[in-house]
Amino acid sequence: MNGQAKIVEPRRLYQQVADQIRDLIDGGEFQPGTRLPSERDLAQKLGVSRPSLREALIALEIDGSVEIRMGSGVYVSLENGAQQARTRSLGDSPSELMQARSTLEGATIVMAASRIDDAGLLSLRAALDEMKKEIEAGRKPLDQDRRFHTMIAEQSGNTILARLVADLFDDRHSPISTQLRVKFEDRGTWGFALEEHEAILAALESHDPLLAQAAMRIHLENSRRRWIET
Repeated sequence: MNGQAKIVEPRRLYQQVADQIRDLIDGGEFQPGTRLPSERDLAQKLGVSRPSLREALIALEIDGSVEIRMGSGVYVSLENGAQQARTRSLGDSPSELMQARSTLEGATIVMAASRIDDAGLLSLRAALDEMKKEIEAGRKPLDQDRRFHTMIAEQSGNTILARLVADLFDDRHSPISTQLRVKFEDRGTWGFALEEHEAILAALESHDPLLAQAAMRIHLENSRRRWIET
Protein backbone atom coordinates (compact mmCIF):
# COMPACT_ATOMS: atom_id res chain seq x y z
CA MET A 1 0.00 0.00 0.00
CA ASN A 2 1.21 3.51 -0.76
CA GLY A 3 -0.48 5.03 2.28
CA GLN A 4 -2.87 7.14 0.22
CA ALA A 5 -6.55 6.92 1.07
CA LYS A 6 -8.77 5.63 -1.72
CA ILE A 7 -11.27 8.22 -2.89
CA VAL A 8 -14.78 6.79 -2.88
CA GLU A 9 -17.13 8.54 -5.28
CA PRO A 10 -20.50 9.30 -3.66
CA ARG A 11 -23.35 7.32 -5.14
CA ARG A 12 -25.73 9.43 -7.18
CA LEU A 13 -29.42 9.42 -6.35
CA TYR A 14 -30.37 7.48 -9.48
CA GLN A 15 -27.92 4.74 -8.46
CA GLN A 16 -29.49 4.52 -5.01
CA VAL A 17 -33.01 4.36 -6.45
CA ALA A 18 -31.94 1.75 -9.00
CA ASP A 19 -30.49 -0.34 -6.18
CA GLN A 20 -33.83 -0.15 -4.35
CA ILE A 21 -35.66 -1.44 -7.41
CA ARG A 22 -33.03 -4.13 -7.88
CA ASP A 23 -33.56 -5.25 -4.27
CA LEU A 24 -37.31 -5.56 -4.90
CA ILE A 25 -36.64 -7.63 -8.00
CA ASP A 26 -34.10 -9.85 -6.22
CA GLY A 27 -36.50 -10.22 -3.29
CA GLY A 28 -39.18 -11.62 -5.59
CA GLU A 29 -41.63 -8.71 -5.46
CA PHE A 30 -41.25 -8.21 -9.21
CA GLN A 31 -40.81 -11.43 -11.16
CA PRO A 32 -38.78 -11.78 -14.40
CA GLY A 33 -40.91 -10.97 -17.43
CA THR A 34 -43.52 -9.01 -15.47
CA ARG A 35 -44.32 -5.32 -15.82
CA LEU A 36 -43.32 -2.92 -13.07
CA PRO A 37 -45.95 -0.57 -11.59
CA SER A 38 -46.50 2.76 -13.36
CA GLU A 39 -43.89 5.47 -12.85
CA ARG A 40 -46.27 7.38 -10.58
CA ASP A 41 -47.07 4.36 -8.39
CA LEU A 42 -43.47 3.19 -8.22
CA ALA A 43 -42.24 6.69 -7.36
CA GLN A 44 -44.76 6.86 -4.52
CA LYS A 45 -43.77 3.41 -3.28
CA LEU A 46 -40.09 4.36 -3.16
CA GLY A 47 -40.67 7.92 -1.95
CA VAL A 48 -38.75 9.56 -4.78
CA SER A 49 -39.50 12.05 -7.55
CA ARG A 50 -40.49 10.80 -10.99
CA PRO A 51 -37.39 12.34 -12.64
CA SER A 52 -35.14 10.43 -10.21
CA LEU A 53 -37.14 7.27 -10.83
CA ARG A 54 -36.89 7.67 -14.60
CA GLU A 55 -33.13 8.07 -14.40
CA ALA A 56 -32.94 4.94 -12.23
CA LEU A 57 -34.99 2.94 -14.73
CA ILE A 58 -32.76 4.10 -17.58
CA ALA A 59 -29.71 2.97 -15.57
CA LEU A 60 -31.31 -0.43 -14.98
CA GLU A 61 -32.11 -0.73 -18.68
CA ILE A 62 -28.52 0.02 -19.63
CA ASP A 63 -27.21 -2.80 -17.44
CA GLY A 64 -29.91 -5.19 -18.68
CA SER A 65 -32.01 -5.51 -15.54
CA VAL A 66 -35.18 -4.10 -17.10
CA GLU A 67 -36.59 -3.41 -20.55
CA ILE A 68 -38.42 -0.15 -21.26
CA ARG A 69 -41.08 -0.63 -23.92
CA MET A 70 -42.37 2.73 -25.09
CA GLY A 71 -46.14 2.91 -24.76
CA SER A 72 -46.29 -0.35 -22.80
CA GLY A 73 -44.25 -0.01 -19.63
CA VAL A 74 -41.13 -1.27 -17.92
CA TYR A 75 -40.55 -5.03 -17.68
CA VAL A 76 -38.15 -7.06 -15.57
CA SER A 77 -35.65 -8.79 -17.82
CA LEU A 78 -36.00 -12.56 -18.08
CA GLU A 79 -32.29 -12.99 -17.39
CA ASN A 80 -32.18 -10.52 -14.51
CA GLY A 81 -30.43 -12.94 -12.17
CA ALA A 82 -27.14 -12.51 -14.03
CA GLN A 83 -26.98 -8.75 -13.42
CA GLN A 84 -24.67 -6.96 -11.02
CA ALA A 85 -25.66 -6.30 -7.40
CA ARG A 86 -25.17 -2.52 -7.43
CA THR A 87 -25.79 0.05 -10.11
CA ARG A 88 -22.61 1.48 -11.61
CA SER A 89 -22.11 5.16 -12.30
CA LEU A 90 -23.29 6.11 -15.79
CA GLY A 91 -22.59 9.83 -15.60
CA ASP A 92 -24.11 12.78 -13.80
CA SER A 93 -27.83 12.93 -13.17
CA PRO A 94 -29.39 14.43 -16.32
CA SER A 95 -31.87 16.37 -14.17
CA GLU A 96 -29.10 17.86 -12.04
CA LEU A 97 -27.09 18.55 -15.18
CA MET A 98 -29.90 20.65 -16.64
CA GLN A 99 -30.30 22.53 -13.36
CA ALA A 100 -26.58 23.31 -13.36
CA ARG A 101 -26.70 24.45 -16.97
CA SER A 102 -29.67 26.73 -16.22
CA THR A 103 -27.80 28.37 -13.35
CA LEU A 104 -24.54 28.81 -15.27
CA GLU A 105 -25.89 29.72 -18.71
CA GLY A 106 -28.52 31.97 -17.14
CA ALA A 107 -25.72 34.04 -15.59
CA THR A 108 -23.39 33.88 -18.58
CA ILE A 109 -25.95 35.16 -21.06
CA VAL A 110 -26.45 38.31 -18.97
CA MET A 111 -22.82 39.17 -19.63
CA ALA A 112 -23.09 38.21 -23.29
CA ALA A 113 -26.17 40.38 -23.89
CA SER A 114 -24.29 43.57 -23.12
CA ARG A 115 -21.18 42.63 -25.11
CA ILE A 116 -22.39 40.81 -28.21
CA ASP A 117 -21.79 42.59 -31.51
CA ASP A 118 -23.27 42.27 -34.99
CA ALA A 119 -20.74 39.60 -35.99
CA GLY A 120 -21.66 37.50 -32.97
CA LEU A 121 -25.36 37.83 -33.72
CA LEU A 122 -24.80 36.80 -37.33
CA SER A 123 -22.90 33.71 -36.19
CA LEU A 124 -25.77 32.72 -33.91
CA ARG A 125 -28.25 33.25 -36.74
CA ALA A 126 -26.15 31.00 -39.00
CA ALA A 127 -26.15 28.28 -36.34
CA LEU A 128 -29.94 28.44 -36.05
CA ASP A 129 -30.38 28.37 -39.83
CA GLU A 130 -28.26 25.21 -39.99
CA MET A 131 -30.16 23.76 -37.04
CA LYS A 132 -33.44 24.27 -38.88
CA LYS A 133 -32.08 22.54 -41.99
CA GLU A 134 -30.95 19.54 -39.96
CA ILE A 135 -34.36 19.21 -38.28
CA GLU A 136 -36.19 19.48 -41.62
CA ALA A 137 -33.90 16.75 -42.97
CA GLY A 138 -34.89 14.47 -40.10
CA ARG A 139 -31.49 14.67 -38.39
CA LYS A 140 -30.68 15.66 -34.82
CA PRO A 141 -28.80 18.99 -34.87
CA LEU A 142 -26.46 18.17 -31.98
CA ASP A 143 -23.48 20.09 -33.39
CA GLN A 144 -25.52 23.19 -34.16
CA ASP A 145 -27.16 23.10 -30.74
CA ARG A 146 -23.77 22.91 -29.04
CA ARG A 147 -22.38 25.70 -31.19
CA PHE A 148 -25.29 27.99 -30.36
CA HIS A 149 -24.85 27.59 -26.60
CA THR A 150 -21.06 27.73 -26.56
CA MET A 151 -20.95 30.80 -28.83
CA ILE A 152 -23.21 32.66 -26.41
CA ALA A 153 -20.90 31.71 -23.55
CA GLU A 154 -17.87 32.89 -25.53
CA GLN A 155 -19.57 36.26 -26.05
CA SER A 156 -19.49 36.77 -22.27
CA GLY A 157 -15.79 37.54 -22.57
CA ASN A 158 -14.95 35.11 -19.76
CA THR A 159 -12.97 32.11 -21.02
CA ILE A 160 -13.48 30.13 -17.81
CA LEU A 161 -17.26 30.44 -17.99
CA ALA A 162 -17.15 29.51 -21.66
CA ARG A 163 -15.16 26.38 -20.87
CA LEU A 164 -17.53 25.38 -18.06
CA VAL A 165 -20.57 25.80 -20.33
CA ALA A 166 -18.92 23.59 -22.96
CA ASP A 167 -17.98 20.97 -20.37
CA LEU A 168 -21.51 20.80 -18.96
CA PHE A 169 -22.97 20.61 -22.45
CA ASP A 170 -20.66 17.73 -23.35
CA ASP A 171 -21.86 15.77 -20.30
CA ARG A 172 -24.90 15.04 -22.49
CA HIS A 173 -22.78 12.29 -24.02
CA SER A 174 -22.61 10.21 -20.83
CA PRO A 175 -24.30 6.77 -21.08
CA ILE A 176 -27.37 7.75 -19.07
CA SER A 177 -27.89 11.07 -20.87
CA THR A 178 -27.38 9.45 -24.27
CA GLN A 179 -29.97 6.77 -23.51
CA LEU A 180 -32.49 9.42 -22.49
CA ARG A 181 -31.88 11.27 -25.76
CA VAL A 182 -32.41 8.12 -27.77
CA LYS A 183 -35.79 7.54 -26.14
CA PHE A 184 -37.22 11.01 -25.76
CA GLU A 185 -35.70 13.31 -28.41
CA ASP A 186 -37.41 13.48 -31.78
CA ARG A 187 -38.22 15.94 -34.55
CA GLY A 188 -41.00 17.46 -32.45
CA THR A 189 -38.86 18.12 -29.38
CA TRP A 190 -36.13 19.62 -31.55
CA GLY A 191 -38.73 21.88 -33.17
CA PHE A 192 -39.64 23.26 -29.76
CA ALA A 193 -35.96 23.74 -28.96
CA LEU A 194 -35.46 25.72 -32.18
CA GLU A 195 -38.35 28.05 -31.30
CA GLU A 196 -36.82 28.63 -27.88
CA HIS A 197 -33.44 29.34 -29.43
CA GLU A 198 -35.11 31.92 -31.66
CA ALA A 199 -36.49 33.65 -28.55
CA ILE A 200 -33.01 33.67 -27.00
CA LEU A 201 -31.51 35.21 -30.15
CA ALA A 202 -34.25 37.86 -30.30
CA ALA A 203 -33.46 38.86 -26.71
CA LEU A 204 -29.75 39.10 -27.52
CA GLU A 205 -30.51 41.21 -30.59
CA SER A 206 -32.36 43.63 -28.32
CA HIS A 207 -29.38 43.63 -25.92
CA ASP A 208 -31.79 43.05 -23.02
CA PRO A 209 -29.89 41.06 -20.34
CA LEU A 210 -32.91 40.14 -18.22
CA LEU A 211 -35.00 39.09 -21.21
CA ALA A 212 -32.10 37.01 -22.49
CA GLN A 213 -31.66 35.37 -19.11
CA ALA A 214 -35.37 34.56 -18.88
CA ALA A 215 -35.39 33.12 -22.41
CA MET A 216 -32.36 30.92 -21.67
CA ARG A 217 -33.78 29.60 -18.40
CA ILE A 218 -37.17 28.91 -19.98
CA HIS A 219 -35.46 26.97 -22.76
CA LEU A 220 -33.35 24.86 -20.41
CA GLU A 221 -36.26 24.16 -18.06
CA ASN A 222 -38.44 23.14 -21.01
CA SER A 223 -35.60 20.94 -22.28
CA ARG A 224 -35.34 19.29 -18.87
CA ARG A 225 -39.05 18.57 -18.84
CA ARG A 226 -39.03 17.16 -22.38
CA TRP A 227 -35.99 15.06 -21.57
CA ILE A 228 -36.79 13.86 -18.05
CA GLU A 229 -40.52 14.25 -17.46
CA THR A 230 -42.15 13.42 -20.78
